[in-house]
Amino acid sequence: MRARDFAYFDQPFIPLAHRGGSLLEGNQGRENTLEAFGRAVELGYRYLETDVHATRDGHLVAFHDDRLDRVSDRTGLIAELSLAEVRSARVGGDAIIPTLDEVLERFGQARLNIDIKAPGAVEPLARTLADHGAEDRVCVGSFGEDRLRRFRHLTGGRVATSAGPVGVAWTARVPLLPRLLASPAVAFQVPEEHVVRGRRVKILTPFLLSSAHRRGKVVHVWTVNDADRMDGLIDQGVDGIVTDAVDVLRGVLERRGMWPRGHREPTSPQL
Repeated sequence: MRARDFAYFDQPFIPLAHRGGSLLEGNQGRENTLEAFGRAVELGYRYLETDVHATRDGHLVAFHDDRLDRVSDRTGLIAELSLAEVRSARVGGDAIIPTLDEVLERFGQARLNIDIKAPGAVEPLARTLADHGAEDRVCVGSFGEDRLRRFRHLTGGRVATSAGPVGVAWTARVPLLPRLLASPAVAFQVPEEHVVRGRRVKILTPFLLSSAHRRGKVVHVWTVNDADRMDGLIDQGVDGIVTDAVDVLRGVLERRGMWPRGHREPTSPQL
């Protein structure tokens, strides 16, 4: 499979707002909320990055951690709480943790990069995307290879996916790269470096980029918040950058004449 086979990849360079852009003014402490996503969309972002967990009663919420503790005023494992209990938590003082349904509905023109954070989220995610007719609007990844295999099986290859955890460590063992390049994944979403057995290993290499591009795959790098690093990655030929500093990345792309035009989402009166 090639990235161009999926409608998700319909522009040459993709800027992704990580959890809505948690370093943007007004978004600090409010990651993965409708308010944070809304500010990124207002800034002109069409691609939003988020994570999903399933509640005890099978609802998907857009939230990074498996627990509420770090960013909300409640505690507890999401998988052990009902949706009502999760919704009683507040992020940043007054923001409600959104369901994936709400994100898909509120930002109907947005593309979502979704990380499956827990095994229990696989089936609900496949079902939710089908219910919303949103298969073309998402790229799905996970650090759990089993989750990705199950998701691909459930969706019959209709949804773009990125490489799993092997896809983070494979460049430390170059012989594995051809197998990854032949996998159903059409995107490699990687950090520049990765710690393997206590040693920092370069993940983003010219060999990876050239090999991926020859196979029609794209390479996105996370999570980059420094303008100089953004410039350097674009010069290397990456196809997208995931950032918390959404205003910084927009400035870099505008300066280089690369900022995508014509995808502004109407302002929601609820934000």
